[in-house]
Amino acid sequence: MKIVVSAGEQLLNKMLARFGFEVVTAQDGKDALKYFLQHDPPKIGILNWEMDGLPGSEVCKIVRSEPIEHYVYIILLTNKSQKDELLTAFDQGADDYLVKPFDGFELRAKLAVAKRILDLQDRLITIREELREQATHDALTELWNRKETLNALAREIDRVNRDKKPCGLIMADVDHFKEINDSYGHPAGDEVLKEIACRLKRGIRPYDILGRYGGEEFLIIAPGCDTATTMKRAELLRTEISISPVRTSEGNFPVTLSLGAIAVSPGSDKSAKSVLRLADEALYRAKRGGRNRVELANLVPA
Repeated sequence: MKIVVSAGEQLLNKMLARFGFEVVTAQDGKDALKYFLQHDPPKIGILNWEMDGLPGSEVCKIVRSEPIEHYVYIILLTNKSQKDELLTAFDQGADDYLVKPFDGFELRAKLAVAKRILDLQDRLITIREELREQATHDALTELWNRKETLNALAREIDRVNRDKKPCGLIMADVDHFKEINDSYGHPAGDEVLKEIACRLKRGIRPYDILGRYGGEEFLIIAPGCDTATTMKRAELLRTEISISPVRTSEGNFPVTLSLGAIAVSPGSDKSAKSVLRLADEALYRAKRGGRNRVELANLVPA
């Protein structure tokens, strides 16, 4: 673990190296601040109360005001005459202090507390990210869930007029999926959906947005695609799914998609809701037209 230490603390540096820390020396307060504000900063700092450029307490204050992802644990080195000022330092964000001179046992105790707190914070961040993943992704396919996909669609439709670039939307539905569930059970159906999700991922660009709309339906948002390009991408996805059977624990199943496609051009006054409705109508024309095909949305009401 990296640790930032004020310059001139040779004995402290030797102790920390003996304890297994990687020591980074800060020449002054501004230098210490630079380390803490960089990407992936050291998690612990041991700073002198008095430092050139910025005092240690001021470094604490600035660090606490910045949106740093991982917590930085700061210990201030003080003299006995400065102990009365420690409450001010704590108010500004210091976590602990060491009064000079100190011994190795006291230092190790302070660092043990720091590491325990930092480990707890890391666990909390991990839990937060897991909860965020659960709230935004579909549990089965690990794609964006319906809510997040619709939010993304609304953002991309707004961006069409702002950036003067088109955006394509493709709605895809697995053909005859109910028959797989009814004949072979939902576990086999789940395996089919997971494999389709994997194939769709392979067929989209890195900046496209793929989500599970619900049941056996998927949405693909394709920024920058006009009508011709959206239709081409939809055909590529249709081929990607139908090119080979899907393997499951219940056997191999030929699977196809029906797709509805639409592209929104700059100057359009269409909302995300209306675009979604038009793609849905095109999808059901594909179903009625024999399945395993792509239909383009009617932009003019019939």
